[in-house]
Amino acid sequence: MESKSREVLLLFTFTTALFFFLSTSSSASLQTQTQTLLLNPLTAPQTTLSWLEPESESLSSSTTTEADPDSNSTATLQLHHIDSLSSNKTPDQLFHLKLQRDALRVDSLLSLAAAKRGGGHGGLGLGFSSSIISGLASGSGEYFTRIGVGTPPKYAYMVLDTGSDVVWIQCSPCKKCYSQSDPVFNPKKSRSFNGIACTSPLCRKLDSPGCNQQRQACLYQVSYGDGSITQGDFSTETLTFRGTKVPRVALGCGHDNEGLFVGAAGLLGLGRGRLSFPTQAGRRFNRKFSYCLVDRSASTSSKPSSIVFGDAAVSRTAKFTPLLFNRKLDTFYYLEMLGISVGGRRVRGVTPSLFKLDAAGNGGVIIDSGTSVTRLTRPAYLAFRDAFRAGAPNLKRAPEFSLFDTCFDLSGKTEVKVPTVVLHFRGADVSLPATNYLIPVDSSGTFCFAFAATLSGLSIIGNIQQQGFRVVYDLAGSRVGFAPRGCA
Repeated sequence: MESKSREVLLLFTFTTALFFFLSTSSSASLQTQTQTLLLNPLTAPQTTLSWLEPESESLSSSTTTEADPDSNSTATLQLHHIDSLSSNKTPDQLFHLKLQRDALRVDSLLSLAAAKRGGGHGGLGLGFSSSIISGLASGSGEYFTRIGVGTPPKYAYMVLDTGSDVVWIQCSPCKKCYSQSDPVFNPKKSRSFNGIACTSPLCRKLDSPGCNQQRQACLYQVSYGDGSITQGDFSTETLTFRGTKVPRVALGCGHDNEGLFVGAAGLLGLGRGRLSFPTQAGRRFNRKFSYCLVDRSASTSSKPSSIVFGDAAVSRTAKFTPLLFNRKLDTFYYLEMLGISVGGRRVRGVTPSLFKLDAAGNGGVIIDSGTSVTRLTRPAYLAFRDAFRAGAPNLKRAPEFSLFDTCFDLSGKTEVKVPTVVLHFRGADVSLPATNYLIPVDSSGTFCFAFAATLSGLSIIGNIQQQGFRVVYDLAGSRVGFAPRGCA
């Protein structure tokens, strides 16, 4: 009897210990994974661009080499923030302008997607590179690079845009031109400028080609759906990327330009379409390019970043996800998104079906360099947002701000713990730094959750979430990669 009592006691003790162990392990596994966010408020723009000195550009243009399929050329430019061009605006004003432009940008993409679905038009070596500039100063939420146009090259700012195809630049004489930082390009002063005939195959690649019958000159027109428009002569010209010349690039020479590209001279279309720069120059850089977008609040001591074309664009540390193709809209880069994790746990309400690209070309997820704030279909956003709120109960809530419905008052603090966020793509889990999803929106310590809902079925991965990653576009391999800490 005594022996049996001892056995029962031992069994009870073991069971209790096992229950305690399992409960502790389960509790530990349910703990929210966090990371530290260093709180840097909106800062005043820098006011110098050392690489704008004329002697710097004249030196580079005298040492350029022409890219050809057998070249191994590469060139890297130091990165500067475009805020340096808008020293007359406060950080708060710049941020408000950015959000205004971002809303127009998203409307433009959604309009383009809707029009296309409806049948409308809206080098083998290591390669070469050019620096990227964050476009917050002009309120654009986009990124700019400095490119030489013509022969001899005249340097100007060009918007980098993965959401459009046609390359274009403002040209004199202007019927209507907006204000830009550099003199308007004069094609008559370029030895390499050539018009395109109406009967040319290049002209027929335009969605809506026009023809000047008197000159038999091909005309282009591009509308961006947000009121922006550019039109003029479709032509070929040499582009210079600080050491490498790319000849015979088909581009629009815009004599009538109205819209939102204040400060930049034109646009370098980086989409997947027939007339985008990557498609046109594909043989020269093996159909590969990558960029690393710097944080807008980056200090002068931040490491420079670049856009790289060619095999050198592919980072060894990148995690890749396959590109999907939408035959209704070949401009955009579609990715297969599977879900989102917050604090180390998958958000139950965020399912692959919410991001599916269907056979009719509806829905899907695109990655876009010109959109700032990531937009998710409403059901996905609400589940994601609620999970983040639940994972950050100790952060003091603040009123909504513009399109952001989840904000916090972090004034007086230097750092806080926030739940981790991971975006899950097919084959690639992308862990975001805290600065990529909780961002300052004013100068008084208000930070907001940098995502928003869209009523459209199209989700857009914006550039705030891409900051600090080298985003690799390997069109030859039909994949996109993400390399963390890629600006080094």
